[in-house]
Amino acid sequence: MTTPDFRTEAQGHLGDLISLRRKLHANPELGFDLPFTQRTVLDELAGLGLEITTGESLTSVVAVLKGGKPGPAVLLRGDMDALPVVEDTGLDFASENGNMHACGHDLHTAGLVGAARLLAAHREEIPGSIIFMFQPAEEVEGGAEPMIAEGVLEAAGVPVVAAYGIHVEADVRGRFTTKGGPLMAGFADLNLTIHGAGGHSSQPQATRDPVPALAEVVLALNTMTGRSFDIFDPVVVSVTQLEAAQASNVIPDSAKLTASIRFLSAESVALLQERVTEIAENIARAHRCTAEVDFQVGFPVTVNNPAESTVVLERLGSVFGSERVVEMEHPRMGSEDFSFVLQKVPGTFVFLGATPEGIDPDAETNHSPRVVFDDGLLGDQAAALAHLAFARLEDEEKR
Repeated sequence: MTTPDFRTEAQGHLGDLISLRRKLHANPELGFDLPFTQRTVLDELAGLGLEITTGESLTSVVAVLKGGKPGPAVLLRGDMDALPVVEDTGLDFASENGNMHACGHDLHTAGLVGAARLLAAHREEIPGSIIFMFQPAEEVEGGAEPMIAEGVLEAAGVPVVAAYGIHVEADVRGRFTTKGGPLMAGFADLNLTIHGAGGHSSQPQATRDPVPALAEVVLALNTMTGRSFDIFDPVVVSVTQLEAAQASNVIPDSAKLTASIRFLSAESVALLQERVTEIAENIARAHRCTAEVDFQVGFPVTVNNPAESTVVLERLGSVFGSERVVEMEHPRMGSEDFSFVLQKVPGTFVFLGATPEGIDPDAETNHSPRVVFDDGLLGDQAAALAHLAFARLEDEEKR
């Protein structure tokens, strides 16, 4: 069996996909509740002969394409939510509601719709099923976990043998990048409070001042990362918020910090939690204070299956040309909740550079109010997803 020429076929859908993307871009929604986006996706999938369910705890869409021949399933994912960013692009389809698709999820949604259309046209040739996972809430607490809990991985009634996703980024236009193994960091949030006893700023000797203790903790956290962790398994701790008294002449009863933490292994985050608690408690004790540590692990590390990723790089190169496919050298310290899917199913997450021609790809980053993405790449994005799913099921049929 010959894999269809999805790249050529996708060009026939490009105009519709661009229109869909721009409709979504002009109407961005946040978090778990995306009623307009969900309704739009359902309208776009109508008539394709898919088995569709919607989420119970979030406005997700799960669509299953049953192929003409028996076989396992492959999952394709696109996230749908936007960011609370006021857009400053000047585009004629820019958002005006105070939110923005500053991370390209409008392209992810349109690209996944495109993949569904391409694959539905070849239903009888497909040896298995394809699950299309339209996910809310990637930018916040994470919508992947509740979708897994609600059965997205069981939606086709057969085992899922692979999962793929493509994320656009402000990078060289049309360039696909990925790697096997750890691809993106996990994250944790740290909320740390030093409790003392406050009083008047003119009489510090009569207090147990938590502020100097907190200041020492900030410095110790930065030193700790370079002394407790291997540079080849890095940890990033960024203290982003400090809170103490509300008046200059008051020593407060307590002082607080918030930190954002990124890590690349489960071993690192376990040691990190231990070391943060140890540092905070011991410094607080030295100042006759106590420490309260709230360490919350969010998304795990995004780990691509090495074997799957090798094949993905080869297949993308065969379809789009080897000059457009680059194997990443190092993981990235951003986080992604597709990690929850990849904990349960072998697969690969891929980046696609989408900075328009003539714009410096380093000028803006994802999440910037001025970032723009080239939706002329939607055909390639849809074709890449369709090709990876179809070819993976072909592999299973040959075994």
